[in-house]
Amino acid sequence: MKDIVSVDHLRVEFATDGGTVVGVEDVSFTIAPGETLCVVGESGSGKSVTSLSLMRLVEFGGGTITAGSLNFERADGSLLDVAAANAQVMGAVRGHEIGMIFQEPMTALNPVFTIERQLTDGLMLHKGLTQAAASARALELLQSVRIPEPERRLKQYPHELSGGMRQRVVIAMAMACDPKLLIADEPTTALDVTIQAEILALINRLKRENGMAVLFITHDMAVVAQMADRVVVMYRGRIVETGSVTQIFENPQEDYTKALLAAVPKLGEMKGKPAPEKMRLIGDEAARAAAAPAKARKPEVLLQVKNLTTRFPVKGGILRRTVAQVHAVEDVSFSLNVGETLALVGESGCGKSSCGRSILRLIEPTSGEVWIGGRDIGALSHADLRRARADMQMVFQDPFASLNPYRRLKDQVAEPILNFGLATGAALDAMVLQLFDRVRLPRDFMNRYPHELSGGQRQRVAIARALAVNPKLIVADEAVSALDVSVQAQVLNLMMELQEDLGLSYLFISHDMAVVERVAHQVGVMYLGRIVEIGPRSAVFDSPQHPYTQSLLSAVPIADPRKRRFGEDLAFKPITSPIFPLGHKPAPSTYTEVTPGHFVLSL
Repeated sequence: MKDIVSVDHLRVEFATDGGTVVGVEDVSFTIAPGETLCVVGESGSGKSVTSLSLMRLVEFGGGTITAGSLNFERADGSLLDVAAANAQVMGAVRGHEIGMIFQEPMTALNPVFTIERQLTDGLMLHKGLTQAAASARALELLQSVRIPEPERRLKQYPHELSGGMRQRVVIAMAMACDPKLLIADEPTTALDVTIQAEILALINRLKRENGMAVLFITHDMAVVAQMADRVVVMYRGRIVETGSVTQIFENPQEDYTKALLAAVPKLGEMKGKPAPEKMRLIGDEAARAAAAPAKARKPEVLLQVKNLTTRFPVKGGILRRTVAQVHAVEDVSFSLNVGETLALVGESGCGKSSCGRSILRLIEPTSGEVWIGGRDIGALSHADLRRARADMQMVFQDPFASLNPYRRLKDQVAEPILNFGLATGAALDAMVLQLFDRVRLPRDFMNRYPHELSGGQRQRVAIARALAVNPKLIVADEAVSALDVSVQAQVLNLMMELQEDLGLSYLFISHDMAVVERVAHQVGVMYLGRIVEIGPRSAVFDSPQHPYTQSLLSAVPIADPRKRRFGEDLAFKPITSPIFPLGHKPAPSTYTEVTPGHFVLSL
């Protein structure tokens, strides 16, 4: 069969204040119909630049294709050199014959249009559907990506959806017109393991049925093992190794590929180990990266959450009255000690992020108590709360949305230091330099803007900004989900070092079960706003008691191409709606203690 995509000797350059930067150099590969090519490599290796070049979107980020050809076989059988095509032709191809799932869903969606408008525009433009037919197709698409209550979601705006739901909308948009080529740039980083498994199964099914070619960019080697036919390994803008998925996993030739595979955290590695351990770094043996014995600390509670409940109004009717409520967080209680990490895990939309934001009063909780360092956060005035924020900081899920696109990175890291009056002048500059060094960012990045960095690099800036005021508590909301394995390992090791040195406490919100198993002291599993199981990490992972915890762990992809799971092997249940009528009084959460400190919600 003829290849759908043929990339030959691609070179992309970026003009910066410091001169020309080569983003991609001499990259060549092909993709056949019904084939999935996975591109892996560290953050900044050129993966996303390659994919954006195929859509000719790299120009909008300041890049220029200076050499090479990108041939794409169109639906009518003609061959199009994307590098030489004019804007009109690319307008007809983008979103129709080439679909793309972008890395950051909040920036990929238009904040002023409803979900329905964003899904139907492309269908009406490319497929010539009527408004009614396009709306019906949009509903089908949301159902296919398992969004609960799709009829209501169509009328909502992006900010009203969780990060995982936004990512599913982006996936639905990319697949709306049945493209010949689907470019998936980190499509499952914002998704929990159960939804991720379903989306991968959906992409696989469409590939088989339609002969769609897939260019899949990811840092998750377990996803590569489940999805790839062939793998391309990139490093510093060049391809260093390519081969079939079994060749790459079972017989890698390049040292970099071997190091990349060795750095992947695997579920079950921590069995029998009482304390968290540092992640393996690329180029380091496991023994060298292992954590030093933790300092003995006297248990001291920093954060105490009692019966926390957060509900959001659902408006309806001409007068926009409150007709129902979303029970985002329902009767949640837990405590977190100084110098420890509590991980909250669960499906997208289960209330993890809402819980974290309610604790910091970025969302006002409906009821309940939050105590940090002996202070009742709920009772603080706005002035006192502002001062208290020096002790509690947050690293958000989407780094592009949380950084100011108009300010240089050094100014954004310096901003909290100035706001709390911690330093000025030369002392301020020295603190900013130290923070950039701490998160392993080159100092010449200080004068760059957010759009000039990769997704992983942007997240490191967000982490540096959170560390700037030396907080006691950091709420890390999917803080490492956008990072490749090498940078993820560096950042998590850094966070653990800071925890050891400064006694920092982390509320670590994540869907990556292998990472959680490695870094957490305590684990809380959330489902529909409630904690269904909580306890020491070893107890929850080694002996899960609640059926939901068991299904969550069974859905984790395995980094072995010979142990693939397909859609038919996955037993999925529809997500129950968290919306209840006004006046609904849910039963209180009652728990059974199965072993000391290990609690399970009574069924």
